[in-house]
Amino acid sequence: MVTRGFTGKGRTGGEDVRIPPGQHLVDDFPVLSAGPTPKVTPEQWSFTLKVGPKPVKKWAWDEFNALPQTKMTRGIHCVTAWSKLNTAWEGVLIDNILADAGIGEPPTPYMLAHSFDGYSTNVPVKDLTNGKAMVALRYEGKPLSPDHGGLARLLVPHLYFWKSAKWINGLQFTQKDEPGFWELRGYHIYGDPWREQRYTHD
Repeated sequence: MVTRGFTGKGRTGGEDVRIPPGQHLVDDFPVLSAGPTPKVTPEQWSFTLKVGPKPVKKWAWDEFNALPQTKMTRGIHCVTAWSKLNTAWEGVLIDNILADAGIGEPPTPYMLAHSFDGYSTNVPVKDLTNGKAMVALRYEGKPLSPDHGGLARLLVPHLYFWKSAKWINGLQFTQKDEPGFWELRGYHIYGDPWREQRYTHD
């Protein structure tokens, strides 16, 4: 399922240093998804934190929105070679989710993000904590549209954007770095855009 045609344009000199190698800048916000957009209402939405198979805490929509809110403006970089700078998000830092669940020291070094459509992606805990990532609820001051992951999506802006799982409904601590949907289909296990880690052997 990997499309190796997405290899970027390379660097020719003079590019914005905020854009990783092989990427090109876009002004719009392309919509790319592995499947159809799920329709989830606030009444249906919930978010569950697990350690292995064991649920630690579950939040309803209103409860999750009552957690501390943080704004974050970052560049985002898609594996299909587009980058968008200065994107403005607002949501709940992963640090604040863990704190509300009473988790101080993370019990394992890895996590899986799970979504309402069955999608999953793996991210090391160190890439989610210390202010690096959030569950985003708003983009450019407005609620997230369904096409861009609303009601809520993971935002891990320093990794390729497939790691920022749309329609997120939970995070799960795992003992091993378990591959998710795209990682099982040939994408890189980590996905650092600055090292062009697009595919398994990059």
